[in-house]
Amino acid sequence: MSVTMQGRPTRTSSFEKEIVETAEEEVPADSNRLAAVYGPDGVQLPPLTKAEERRLWRKVDLRLLPILITMYLVGAIDRGNIGNAKLQGLLTELNLTGNEYNIALKLRPSRWLPGIALAWGIIATLNGIVKNYAQLVGVRVCLGIAEAGLAPGVFYYVTMWYPRHMVQYRIGLFWGGATFSGAFSGLLAFGISFMSGKAGLLGWSWIFIIEGLITIVVAIVAFFVLVDFPDTASFLTPVERAYLVHWKKYDNSSVGEEEHFEMRQLWETIFNWKVIVCCLINASVITPVYGITLFLPFGFNTVISQLLSVPPYVLATITVVAWSKWSDIRQMRSPSIFAGLILCLIGFSINAANVPIGVRYFGTFLVVTGSYAGFPGNVSWMGNNTVGHYRRGIAIGMQVMFANAGGAIACNIYRVQDAPRYLLGHAVELGFVCMGLVLLPVMVITYMRANARRDAVQRDMEERGIKVEYTTEELRKMGDQAPGFRYTL
Repeated sequence: MSVTMQGRPTRTSSFEKEIVETAEEEVPADSNRLAAVYGPDGVQLPPLTKAEERRLWRKVDLRLLPILITMYLVGAIDRGNIGNAKLQGLLTELNLTGNEYNIALKLRPSRWLPGIALAWGIIATLNGIVKNYAQLVGVRVCLGIAEAGLAPGVFYYVTMWYPRHMVQYRIGLFWGGATFSGAFSGLLAFGISFMSGKAGLLGWSWIFIIEGLITIVVAIVAFFVLVDFPDTASFLTPVERAYLVHWKKYDNSSVGEEEHFEMRQLWETIFNWKVIVCCLINASVITPVYGITLFLPFGFNTVISQLLSVPPYVLATITVVAWSKWSDIRQMRSPSIFAGLILCLIGFSINAANVPIGVRYFGTFLVVTGSYAGFPGNVSWMGNNTVGHYRRGIAIGMQVMFANAGGAIACNIYRVQDAPRYLLGHAVELGFVCMGLVLLPVMVITYMRANARRDAVQRDMEERGIKVEYTTEELRKMGDQAPGFRYTL
């Protein structure tokens, strides 16, 4: 790093090290169209018009999103169908008592993601032939292991294709598949229930078998449809690949991101307090997802309960997509997270109160909508504010790990003996939600102050005529601490 003032080298103060002026090859962070784009033959390409950009992104969307959404939809159905199987006699036939039901609840992208889907589809199908509690728990554990890599894999995969202020809408569409699965699963289970008695199997067995077979078919299709990364995507022309690679290279960093893994990246990420706090905020949103999915407080007969599970998830799916689109347009993540937590706070409070079942059903709408619609903002926020491919992958993995821990908690706090009000479960969920409502403003204020401080330093140095130049390697190692980086709020 070198510092100049009015053309003369000068000693670098600690204050001056944080200025925004950087090396010559640096491009302004949010103006990657201004940098030259070169095609595969080394010839400079003309900038794309807005219409051309939209056509290119639409082409990418149509290739990636349908199969990703479908994979996650069927995966979410496989993961959550135990609730519908419960309504169809799972507890009585396997003689599950007390907390046994609760305990049972818990490469290459083009090869890794479909491989995961295929494995869990096979395992989900095996759920339909279990004969006792031990077998059920064993199969559910294998199911959890098989599908554990899908969500973080897809979240990371999306961040490798789209610029950071286009990410939440795509993740919202993907997550909308999981949200819609809550509605579709109820309808599908209702239809499958009429097969009860066929081939000597009850309705709950057929739910697992048929939904697992659907997942297997989707996984096989995904092997032929899914691609790896922009630089090797065969469905794009060489020129289109050049544009996408360029936009992603200069998206989170003005000089590109580190491309080689070093152990320091692991330690810098797992001990980064901002990453940990964002993981806790994510747990505060996703824990209600698990709780409300598995223990919807209806109290009606099997058919009515399954049909009543549909409307909350339809509303939540619409809200997920709408909030995600708004967040990308506004380039902000925290408002959707905050709004989701507020809805969860109100919804769980209603369900914990001694009110008529119709009022509790309304509270269910709020919890389902708030928890599902708040989640895409969390994942996008982490990806937006974590610079470096490996740091981002580690951070997203940590985020999902915290979420899964919240899921394990949710599966054990809604005890059978607490029905129908589930006061313990709702109280714990409210604790998680309140934790998120406390930590979220902390992160927003932290990011705002960091951005304001860097802006102030930049203005001061410009007024004093001082310019500091960092090497490309220095800037890449700094990650989100680079003076030119601005956090997404």
